Amino acid sequence: MRRMGALVIGMAISGSALAGVDGNATLTTDYVWRGSSQTLEDPTVQAGVKLSSESGWYGSVWGSGVSFEPDAGARSEFDFVAGWGGSLSEDWALDVNLTHYMYPSTDQGVDLDWTELNGTVTFKGNYWLSMGVSDDALASDTTGTYAQLGARFPINDQWRIEAAVGQYFLDKEYADDYLHGQLSAIWKVHGPWELRLTAHDTDNAGKRLFGSNAGSRVEFAIQTAF
Repeated sequence: MRRMGALVIGMAISGSALAGVDGNATLTTDYVWRGSSQTLEDPTVQAGVKLSSESGWYGSVWGSGVSFEPDAGARSEFDFVAGWGGSLSEDWALDVNLTHYMYPSTDQGVDLDWTELNGTVTFKGNYWLSMGVSDDALASDTTGTYAQLGARFPINDQWRIEAAVGQYFLDKEYADDYLHGQLSAIWKVHGPWELRLTAHDTDNAGKRLFGSNAGSRVEFAIQTAF
């Protein structure tokens, strides 16, 4: 899968002129993904880099510290992404990508890696609908479909509010479907620096699936782009 991702990225970027290289970095009190803590509620550092072409094709890699229970040895996560993003009209934009989630430090014989096809439709830059589909959701060898509806509400040049609700449809043989929501207040401190305070919550099905790593929690993050 890593070879295929590298090949797709290479073909996409080499097929047209390189438009830019962007990076990001985050220090967060908790890595919460789709309503569940990926670090047992501990802080971690995250960073990523993205290469984009003028035609809209791009490739990126993003990494974060992780910690799971039961412990399978995973201490890091790397997301390799190859996709295309661009405007469909004055108001609408589309992003479609293939994401490979990799956990290189797992114990011998444990495989937590998996791949997902994702798509996001954005309206006027402030409203979005995202879908993710995998036949190996959460490395479970079962099918999962994730849907998220979100919006951002600018208050002024420095402050904005973001809200999203997501539903994860999982095969019954693996787990129940579950619902989660999040609400963020973001303050653009200076230049590319932002402070983000996010409240997360999941329904009871999420708590049954992820235990104490789901449910209500608050995450504080300092992030920047470069």
